[in-house]
Amino acid sequence: MKKLILLLLIFVVTAVSAQELALANKDGKFGYINKKGEWHIQPKFKKAHSFSGDYAIAFEGKKVGFINRKGEWVVKPTFDKVKNFDSGIAVVLKSKRWFYINTKGEEVFADVITDKIYDFKNGVAFIKQNDLIGLIDATGKVVIAPKFLKIKKFVNGYAKVKENEKWGLIDTKGQYFVKPIYNAISNVYGGNITAKIGETHGLVIFGEFKAMEGTQKIWDFSRNDKITYAKRNDKVGFINSRGNWIVEPTYDKVRSFRNGLAPVCKAKKWGYINEVGEVVIPLQFRDAELFSTVGLAPVKSAKLWGFVDKSGKEVIPQKYVITTGGVSLFKKNTEKGFINGLARVKYKKTWGFINSKGELLNDTWFINLEDFK
Repeated sequence: MKKLILLLLIFVVTAVSAQELALANKDGKFGYINKKGEWHIQPKFKKAHSFSGDYAIAFEGKKVGFINRKGEWVVKPTFDKVKNFDSGIAVVLKSKRWFYINTKGEEVFADVITDKIYDFKNGVAFIKQNDLIGLIDATGKVVIAPKFLKIKKFVNGYAKVKENEKWGLIDTKGQYFVKPIYNAISNVYGGNITAKIGETHGLVIFGEFKAMEGTQKIWDFSRNDKITYAKRNDKVGFINSRGNWIVEPTYDKVRSFRNGLAPVCKAKKWGYINEVGEVVIPLQFRDAELFSTVGLAPVKSAKLWGFVDKSGKEVIPQKYVITTGGVSLFKKNTEKGFINGLARVKYKKTWGFINSKGELLNDTWFINLEDFK
């Protein structure tokens, strides 16, 4: 019986912590709604951020702390500024001093020697000594002694570093994944890397540079895509992860493939092509975004957005704003359209979520609204 009760408690706690919540503003106060559109945490904060993992930044007066997914303070609002938790560590400012804390609000890593406090990302944080950059892990252990002049943030386990005016990639142990021989290099996405030697663009394939002569630019691969876009003779097309053109560069602008289709633009008109370059939805829109997993994509013919299906049929009228705004100033490159079955839209001066039928979640609009986290 005791084991059963314990298992039930674990299930409840896990369900609460795993539940995605969206930051919402109602009557000037911030709270969090669930995917039914109901208040999970009542709107009681003057200011708050979206959840990052199990914790969210929230304000009380001019001070800031952290709440859990029940809306309880786990780190009291006693700080002037804070950064999100990562691997159980956050960077905070109090009395004009930056330092690290754990999820109990206790100061940690006071013995770490660094000229600047950097926040943790993917379980590691930079340290700086005499203008050289190194790395510590989430236990405060130095995993890379300060030796790099320039190092970018870690993405998917690798970071760009500059040595002798050339760029390469290192892992979180400081070992070179790609040697620093390039004038420019991308992050690693799905094992794909773009790079540049001199003025020549190309791909790094199994550690070797494959030049794409005549190419003016190659955009980074994203997610686990095996296709990206590139420019040649001032026109844009698509290449695969082997560096072969699969759609010749004939367009003025393009966006990534999602669910088999990509938005393309020619003469200021947008439409969609498939992965062999066939036009599936004629070029007719003022703007067009990526298709989501529900089979709908945002398009607009004038100022407002609606949604079309893969045949080009409009299934949700063009009457919404879908660009980021309000509390989304905390984020960059926010994805537009449907995410996990819901789309965040603005109608007139208020925000809400709609489903793939265009129905408003819980029949409720908000002053501001973030995506579910």
